Amino acid sequence: MELSRRTFLKTAGAAATLAAVPGRALADRWTGTEGVRLPDPLVQVLDDRFAKYRLGLAKVERVWTGAMWAEGPVWFGDQRCVIFSDIPNNRMLKYDEQSKQVTVFREPSNYGNGNARDNQGRLVTAEHGGGRRITRTEYDGTITVICDKFEGKQFNSPNDVVVKRDDSIWFTDPPFGITGHYEGYKATPLLPWDVYRWDAKTKQVAMVANDIKGPNGLCFSPDESKLYVVEARTSPRQVRVYDVTAGGTKVTNSRVFTTCAQMAADGMRCDRDGNLWVGMGGGEGNDGVAVYAPDAKMIGKINTPERVANVCFGGLKRNRLYMCGTTSLYSLYTEAEGATLG
Repeated sequence: MELSRRTFLKTAGAAATLAAVPGRALADRWTGTEGVRLPDPLVQVLDDRFAKYRLGLAKVERVWTGAMWAEGPVWFGDQRCVIFSDIPNNRMLKYDEQSKQVTVFREPSNYGNGNARDNQGRLVTAEHGGGRRITRTEYDGTITVICDKFEGKQFNSPNDVVVKRDDSIWFTDPPFGITGHYEGYKATPLLPWDVYRWDAKTKQVAMVANDIKGPNGLCFSPDESKLYVVEARTSPRQVRVYDVTAGGTKVTNSRVFTTCAQMAADGMRCDRDGNLWVGMGGGEGNDGVAVYAPDAKMIGKINTPERVANVCFGGLKRNRLYMCGTTSLYSLYTEAEGATLG
């Protein structure tokens, strides 16, 4: 199995290294011309429960820059790399943790957005481009279309995706990728803006939630008893939570988990303790990652110089938080451990 996974990554990836493209001069620390005071003041403890997750010698790092809109990071531990999307550039990139180099993983990417890793170690991607679909990259690099329609109608623009332990694939389908020719191709939505589940046994798609105004990022709690979904078309944005029922195939009891005030929630991951790490935007002081305890209280904040679209946990101990900022990939070592493989 491990050999097959390595073959998959080597086959799908490209060889040329991308040169780092400097971003605007937000602060000297991002150009490496000024030291960082430790503990890093960009990592804020808002509640004592977050203190145990902050490493005093760890700092927020910009490990690469040069994207137009970075999204969908996912960790591949056997290759020690993060694969992430650069949607407007219609490509997917690969950051190698050991060499610290970024290479092109796939170009064109069919405007891939959110990514996940399935239980067999394969890459699952939500794509905005032609077909507007959920795909799986096989070990040999070939691409399998998982689904592209519901009740005979083409999806709007699948946005984010997660894989459950029963191999089912859950994804959101807002029209964000077809509103213009920037993150896909302009088109008219054919379906409501809903959340879907693809069943690995029956190969059928079912709508699981239809009460969200603009479903965006999503993730499960560590025990998969709860599903969190960002509601991106409320003002302010909200994170909703559902109870997972019917043997893990349906959701009930829709309710607001948290309202994000001045911040705009996007993508998110849970750690093993059930805390929710949410990528945020909203301008200076609101850009970064907000960390919510299971009781919905914000207990920590990681500030970045640009909006964070999505996050994942990686590193050898799965305690390195990777954050896709607007143009850059950031990281922070923590004492938290990601609840999922990617």
